[in-house]
Amino acid sequence: MMPVAYRGSGGCTGRSTSETRTPSLAISSSVIVSGKSSHESNPQHSSDPPPLRPSRIQKQLPGPAMATAPAPTTAAPAPPAAAAAVPSASVPRGQVDLVDFIDWTGVECLNQDPAHPIANAFKQGYREDDGLHLASDSDEQLLIYIPFMQVIKLHSVLFKGPEEEGPKSVKLFSNKEHMGFSNVNDFPPSDSVDLSSSHLLESKPVTLKYVKFQNVRSLTMFIEDNQSGADITQIQKIALYGTTVDTTNMKDLKKIEEH
Repeated sequence: MMPVAYRGSGGCTGRSTSETRTPSLAISSSVIVSGKSSHESNPQHSSDPPPLRPSRIQKQLPGPAMATAPAPTTAAPAPPAAAAAVPSASVPRGQVDLVDFIDWTGVECLNQDPAHPIANAFKQGYREDDGLHLASDSDEQLLIYIPFMQVIKLHSVLFKGPEEEGPKSVKLFSNKEHMGFSNVNDFPPSDSVDLSSSHLLESKPVTLKYVKFQNVRSLTMFIEDNQSGADITQIQKIALYGTTVDTTNMKDLKKIEEH
């Protein structure tokens, strides 16, 4: 495998020949009201009320339209209460999604396809879009560097991807900087994950060796191969779950260390 530049100024790059320092709902046309109908209270107006325009929420929550019925002589029964929102089952109990604690100015990804960058799989709003994904470029491997704004404890990771091109073997390194494809195998990983197709299709988090990720300032992930041995690896979503250790901002800490 050719060597590669890893740490940069916060961008992502592909492989290179030299290694440098890088770190509708349908609505019925009439409305049922309680008590007397509008026909009875105002006999001069006998036409039906105009149809309601469907709202954004109604378009997202389709259901059967109410059938047109004459105005009841008694109060109409209250509609059933809407179901309560169900929290994401993928977030492990007691943990939080660490996406808000990532220092995006320092995130890097080596060997990414410029047309399908790391933001597609990592950033909120992008990673929920099934039409977007992260893809490798010259071969199936990816090397991702993620710095944090606060020290964190990493509990588990989640990968979502296609059944064949989705990642399989993933090595995770805690607080290892300046890594490239030329030396990534020179260091023992803090943990290794062997993903199955069920992990990728059902969005199942994988619990890590928690004791190895108690004081994490940065995380490096080496995507070594994919499920089918295809030339290109695709990832639709990456999520990191854990907790923060304290409220120290890593950017402020670096400024103090420089003086």
